[in-house]
Amino acid sequence: MSIQDPQCVILLHGLARTAHAMKKMANALENTGYTVVNQGYPSTKKTIQTLAAETLPTALAKCPPTGTIHFVTHSMGGILLRQYLSQHRIERLGRAVMLGPPNQGSEVVDRLGDWAPFQWFNGPAGSQMGTGPDSVPNQLGPVGFPLGVIAGNRTINFLLSTQLPGPNDGKVTVERTKVEGMQDHLVLPVTHPFMMRNGEVIEQVKVFLAEGRFDYQ
Repeated sequence: MSIQDPQCVILLHGLARTAHAMKKMANALENTGYTVVNQGYPSTKKTIQTLAAETLPTALAKCPPTGTIHFVTHSMGGILLRQYLSQHRIERLGRAVMLGPPNQGSEVVDRLGDWAPFQWFNGPAGSQMGTGPDSVPNQLGPVGFPLGVIAGNRTINFLLSTQLPGPNDGKVTVERTKVEGMQDHLVLPVTHPFMMRNGEVIEQVKVFLAEGRFDYQ
């Protein structure tokens, strides 16, 4: 697949991670012909609202002045995108793929959010992603852009998985990755911490960015 028109892909990593976590994804998309902005941000230092307001404009300014702008996010990165778009319009917005997003929050936050070590490690944003009606993800409403969601159903964190009802990736249940208005949803045998580096995930991301659907063959 070759990219004919100028197209930029902004990558947003998840909570307590860095841009390095998205490096393999970035390389794969660059090799496909996209201009890639692998945007880091201090995920454990500020609220979701502040992170979105500071991070998205910085990343958008790095894209070329013309052409479509896509997004690929991991975990909380998807919530930053939804938060930003709840208040701002991106004129050249194309498609987005979210990997393991807590679009309806996570029971892990419900159970552990008041625990001091959890708060210390995850910061203010981590505590905002519970499953209650007042959590940030559940306040954002349906999405209004072409979105594909990839959920994992494998875990390496069996302790956290005991807090999650139903199939999950160790942090988020498959069901809670869904959001009203999404265009496609795919479940793969991958885990939350490493799904963005998985070869099948990367291939499915490329398919969705190009065609607006996942490949189920």
